[in-house]
Amino acid sequence: MEHTHEHHHHRITSLNKAFIIGITLNTAFVVVEFVAGFWFNSLGLLSDAGHNLSDVFSLVLAMLAFRLSRVQANTKYTYGYKKSTVLASLLNAVILLIAVGFILGESINKLFHPQPVDGDAVAWVAGVGVVINGITAWLFMKDKEKDLNVKGAYLHMAADALVSIGVLVSGLIIANTGWNIIDPLIGIGIAVIIVYSTWGLLRDSIRLSLDGVPAGTDYRQVEKTIASARGVKGFHHLHIWALSTTETALTVHVVIDDMSQMETVKCDLKHELEHIGIIHATLEFEAPGSHCKDCQKEYSD
Repeated sequence: MEHTHEHHHHRITSLNKAFIIGITLNTAFVVVEFVAGFWFNSLGLLSDAGHNLSDVFSLVLAMLAFRLSRVQANTKYTYGYKKSTVLASLLNAVILLIAVGFILGESINKLFHPQPVDGDAVAWVAGVGVVINGITAWLFMKDKEKDLNVKGAYLHMAADALVSIGVLVSGLIIANTGWNIIDPLIGIGIAVIIVYSTWGLLRDSIRLSLDGVPAGTDYRQVEKTIASARGVKGFHHLHIWALSTTETALTVHVVIDDMSQMETVKCDLKHELEHIGIIHATLEFEAPGSHCKDCQKEYSD
């Protein structure tokens, strides 16, 4: 029976247009929001503008990493610049956390020193933010599961849309009740939302930057795949890490009884590893009792 499989390698072919549109829209909105925030004395608008500014930087970094990841390898960077996507996602998370510190500081200060706010103006500007952030999130939605940077961009924009809704609601409340204290409370709420939406990105970025096993890869499943391959007696020195936010690599020493079947085992094993997302597998084959110390120890009995 013919054994066929479909391999789904989640590669993103082009996102330049989405990045450019998102960066342009958000940059324009940041300028409008900063001006409106100062003019109408709204910390909610200023804090949201600061967050949106960090998102502009995040989009720029993600686009830069996206382009660098496609640069050809050379004698100094034998993997090319694929790892730049991991560095970009980590830096993006750090930028967002710095923005959180600024927002919290200003919000707490204004909580104890509330000032009058033009609720109607705040609501109108925030309404524009809902539209812009919603459009930008939609640009990245279809590719959000294919790359950590794209997922980060999508989550940030989607969270921003929700935050803008919160600012809009606060503006309406202030306009109808005069409760100016709502403004710094919304600022604190924004900070909480940012931390919540950023935590997973920070965690995964740190893991990848330390060459940890990518979140979407099951180490035990990889072990079972190797151990159950035909002709494999055992294995050791298994290492799994990310070449980029979309590509996973593996190296392992594989012990087989019949070295004449090495090419067949290698072909079959790489084929099975591709099905679980390992597209760069380097396999070293050994016979029981070979010169590898780990192999000698494992099979000394």
